[in-house]
Amino acid sequence: MKKMLAFFVLIILCQTISGQLKKELQWSSYRGNLSSGVLDNANLPDSFNLDTDYNIRWKISIAGMGISSPVIWGDKLFITSAVSESDRAGFKPGLYGDVKPVNDSSVHEWKVFCIEKSTGKILWEKISFKGVPKMKRHPKSTHANTTLAIDGNYVVAFFGSEGLYCYDFSGNLQWQKNFGTLKSVFFTMESAEWEFASSPIIHNGAAIVQCDVLENSFLAAYELKSGKELWKTERDEYPGWCTPNIYYNNGRACIAVNGFKHRGGYDFVTGKELWRMSGGGDIQIPTPVVGNGLIYFNSAHGKFSPIMAIKTDATGDITLVEGETSNSYVHWSIPRGGSYLQTMLLYRNKLYNLNWNGSLNCIDPLTGKEIYNAKIGNSKSFIASPVASDGKIYIVDEEGTVYIVSDSDKYNLIKAIPMNDICMTAPAITDGMIFFRTQKYLVATGKK
Repeated sequence: MKKMLAFFVLIILCQTISGQLKKELQWSSYRGNLSSGVLDNANLPDSFNLDTDYNIRWKISIAGMGISSPVIWGDKLFITSAVSESDRAGFKPGLYGDVKPVNDSSVHEWKVFCIEKSTGKILWEKISFKGVPKMKRHPKSTHANTTLAIDGNYVVAFFGSEGLYCYDFSGNLQWQKNFGTLKSVFFTMESAEWEFASSPIIHNGAAIVQCDVLENSFLAAYELKSGKELWKTERDEYPGWCTPNIYYNNGRACIAVNGFKHRGGYDFVTGKELWRMSGGGDIQIPTPVVGNGLIYFNSAHGKFSPIMAIKTDATGDITLVEGETSNSYVHWSIPRGGSYLQTMLLYRNKLYNLNWNGSLNCIDPLTGKEIYNAKIGNSKSFIASPVASDGKIYIVDEEGTVYIVSDSDKYNLIKAIPMNDICMTAPAITDGMIFFRTQKYLVATGKK
């Protein structure tokens, strides 16, 4: 009997490990598994050229506008867009200080697209919502900023004030939620509406959403199969545009959220707050990344732009007092240097921090000590977060140039490849292919 019980336990364990490995091989949410931005053994092309079609597998146009990233499971790729007659009205790339939103009251269609990864053929598209946007958008923003979350069975789309939607892989709507108007605004100027941008994540059969807005901020979990609310925890926070992430403490799944007044950790099962800290950039955008028993945070706006490494067993209020750079649970921190927009990249024992001026800071993730700092290219504006595969870092500037940098102790630019179109979206990686979303196109590159 004991042998039979042990046998069944072994089967369950193997199935669990197999499922986890399968998930890690997919690009299932913003920047892939656990928002890491990493997929090794992908065998990506060393170069490609859109003018000559060299290593271009396909290129298609996606109707409307969006800066959501592609997500991939098996041979299906999913992406979102907001479509209207005036969807590109007021769009303004580049660096500037204008915080006024775009006045666009045209009727929009918020769409989810399912695309055959190998060919670029659109398999299905669904309109989640149709109407005039409840919130305006920043001139560099769109009404489809949030990346989908998928798990092989379900597709979760979050369009902010236009709702949360769950489809199956065939495009059948399973359930939806309406949270009313989510005021994603500059906290010092309510008229500066910038649109929602916190992407959902999926973990262990639940969809998790972080809503840091002007009023009634919350973190919540919903059962994937039914849409049933599992828990909803209120947050006292300024409006932010961060995507949450999963980390583990002694085998227990927890949720890490970036923030200004309330950066912290929550229990995945109950939504109970585990730890918190305040301080940093007061317009919080980057997603925390995890590794080495640490959670890495960065932010930059106002007086402060920290990078910090928090221990996964943190508990209580761990806010640093003035002059401190570490404490019992803050392993290390750097007071200045964090990026405003980009999520950091933890890759092969290095932590890469990209700023929107093209400054790339490579840091020892265990000590916080700088390995190198370099300026990438001549562009003045970088918006997309970097990704990595097989010893190469892929960085895209706003003008659409792809910079391939080697993972090493010194800055080494391998290649700079122009795509000749605005790009503000993190690439997505799968076996043998890397996908770039530009303003006009979705481009699939891979060895031919």
